[in-house]
Amino acid sequence: MEKQAVTSICGYDADSISIRGKDLVEDLIGKRSFTDAFLIQALGTEPDARQSQIVNAVLVTIMEHGLVPSAVVTRLTHYGAPESYQGAIAAGLLGVGDRYAGTASECGALLEKIVAADDKDSCAQEIVADYRQRRRPLPGFGHPIHHDVDPRVKRLLEVCSEASCEGQHIAAMYTLESALNQALGKQLVTNISAAIGAALAEAAIPSGMMRGIILVARCAGLVGHLFEESQQPIADDMWKGAQEPISYEP
Repeated sequence: MEKQAVTSICGYDADSISIRGKDLVEDLIGKRSFTDAFLIQALGTEPDARQSQIVNAVLVTIMEHGLVPSAVVTRLTHYGAPESYQGAIAAGLLGVGDRYAGTASECGALLEKIVAADDKDSCAQEIVADYRQRRRPLPGFGHPIHHDVDPRVKRLLEVCSEASCEGQHIAAMYTLESALNQALGKQLVTNISAAIGAALAEAAIPSGMMRGIILVARCAGLVGHLFEESQQPIADDMWKGAQEPISYEP
């Protein structure tokens, strides 16, 4: 007989709902924070204080990003289809990618690789050389606004220190930073994506899950933009502002 496929995340019957072996009503509602419940559901393990503190800090750090494309498209989608609240949020989430907010997972994977290497300096140098050979920007470095220092980085790393992290992935981030600056011959600012990748790795969050955490945070931020749009609309001005500087040339 063919083995039945299973899920370990959630099950239910007429009287109860279980998430990772915990009763939703008795064990989670009103007793655990959203961050803790999120980690329990996703990882299937009980989060320790370090994980909860760091993931919560990351969610706060990256929740709001200003009027970047994801927020703009959420507001404009709502302007065109005010009946589709979820459509506006979904449209904005589709814009979270390698240019805005979404590179932490790639940073995390690179830092995992460096931590696992016997010669960490050589590994970092090889990573930099590979990205340069492919003419790809190294994720986690450089910023269009924060040229000298990304103010969020220091505070997030302080949270890691307060949570008594081992610091291997943070050290790997600095090793990669050094290899990049040496190859370029100039200082390139370490941005929040690198710090988030390092912080989440210190909290034992796999790199394959990191973009999901960013999306959860950005979803919350887009809800705020959408609510403000319904109360204090600016989408019409944004639409007109996009039309005015662009001329038609057949």
